[in-house]
Amino acid sequence: MDNIKFHYLYRDGSNYKKWGDVIFSNETKLRTVSIVSDLRRHFLEDGLFIAHQIRIPNVFLTDDYSHTEDDHCYHEFDTAESTSEPVSDAYRRSIENFIDEVARESKRGWQAFLV
Repeated sequence: MDNIKFHYLYRDGSNYKKWGDVIFSNETKLRTVSIVSDLRRHFLEDGLFIAHQIRIPNVFLTDDYSHTEDDHCYHEFDTAESTSEPVSDAYRRSIENFIDEVARESKRGWQAFLV
């Protein structure tokens, strides 16, 4: 198992959920426990983050701009796991590159927006 699958979700105010994942390469063989720890340290409380700031797809419940008062802009980190599935990241990043990007955006500040 050479790659890392990053699991995340969008959960609206009524607790409806939509899941997403992105697979990153892991050439340096980072352990998943370290990856999860590093990511959690940089996300907001409860693992919240802004998906487009770290260049992963938004997984909002609707794509047609028919949002409700339950909608917001945050996605939530679930976990990361080893996988033999091929890399799916559109930018072909390694998990190390992704963690660095998450850290950089966290320092910059998660930029909330109206959905």
